[in-house]
Amino acid sequence: MNELKITGIFAGVALVLAILAFVFLPGRITPEAFMDQGEKFFPQFTDPNQATTLEVIEFDEQSGSTRPFKVTFNGGRWTIPSHYDYPADGKDRLARTAAGVIDIKKDDYRTNVVADHEACGVIDPMDQTAPGLKGRGSRITLKGEGGNVLADFIIGKTVPEREGFRFVRIPGENRVYASRVDLDISTQFADWIEASLLETQANKIQKLALDNYSVNERTASLQPGEKIELDNLNDAWTTRSLARSADLDTGKVRQLAKTLAELSIVGVRPKPKGLSASLKGVAGTIEMTQEDQLSLQSKGFYLARQDGRLLSNEGDVKVYSSDGIIYTLRFGEVLYGSGLEVSAGQAGEESSRPGGEQSANRYLFVTCDFDPRVIAEPPKPASMEFQNKPDSALTQFDKECREVNRKHQEWERKVQTGRELSDRLNARFAEWYYVISDDSFKKIHLSKAELTKS
Repeated sequence: MNELKITGIFAGVALVLAILAFVFLPGRITPEAFMDQGEKFFPQFTDPNQATTLEVIEFDEQSGSTRPFKVTFNGGRWTIPSHYDYPADGKDRLARTAAGVIDIKKDDYRTNVVADHEACGVIDPMDQTAPGLKGRGSRITLKGEGGNVLADFIIGKTVPEREGFRFVRIPGENRVYASRVDLDISTQFADWIEASLLETQANKIQKLALDNYSVNERTASLQPGEKIELDNLNDAWTTRSLARSADLDTGKVRQLAKTLAELSIVGVRPKPKGLSASLKGVAGTIEMTQEDQLSLQSKGFYLARQDGRLLSNEGDVKVYSSDGIIYTLRFGEVLYGSGLEVSAGQAGEESSRPGGEQSANRYLFVTCDFDPRVIAEPPKPASMEFQNKPDSALTQFDKECREVNRKHQEWERKVQTGRELSDRLNARFAEWYYVISDDSFKKIHLSKAELTKS
């Protein structure tokens, strides 16, 4: 073989190798792979107030199931569909979440190889075709009016040695980025609702009345128990329910008032529509259908056969606030469970026995009323003639009458505010059975022995 032929063979081999190298060059080092680096994922989404729906879908590797959560603006109010459209305190939180999503950029391109998605934790949690249960991320979707998608991400694992960075992928695309993600996205029901059930403060509680009766469930009759009354005067708690007032453990009473003021909801169940309608704005004895009574009994609440009074398994507590609001808290059946089983009654019926990771909780029935007499009415002015006089012509008597009138108007505003608060709370309480933790129940449902100094 002469030198010319050998040279030709080498040149051909070199050409083939060059073509192969060009074809199989790794995607991550081509200039095109970095062309969008630093850009926003959804540049058209610029106003966080456009968002009217947030959907978060997480994946539980242990159970192999998804955990969806959604907050949306529906019927003129923010609601949580997974919890029977319970009102959400979500506008500001959703706007903050949307603002955080807008700021997410394609900071650092990492890979476009599908096989890398598991290691990055960006497999779509809804993907039924993906093998295995590992490597699934959280899918976050923001929608605007009409359901149009504003942003849709899969947030994966944290990026090693890069604080604040997560792997991010857009569903349907292979490219994975390392992006700075600063989002406070909670899928916990309690984080999206009004935190305080009673909407009061401990220092506003003036009186507590504990009635620790029980109910004979077979006869729906009341079994009397201890009655305890506690009074708060200038932040000093006293009682006439013990042998001596000095025996009262005021520390426990303050803890009781604090627990009531901070009482939080861990779950909700809707009441039958007929029962809700009859409770709204109505105090005292109410008429109920058989459906209403069955609903009540399933949660541990009963109508007394003698007088039709609403009773509960574990007695009740009345809370008197300085706003004139009188709350009545009735404690019903205990229930065990975790997650959506407690917060929304999903994933099967509640078990009657504790087990595994289940926690103990308690049904709660709340009503309230307004008593304007709690807010002492000041005297009215002896004369209103000061209204028709210029300031320069006011006598000392006119000035005194004006000051008296100012105090009386302030009282009228307080009464109006209290009445409006009572109406708003009663309208909300009427629609729901609440679920509270058993720990909160034990701090409220106290006996004389527990309130007595050791």
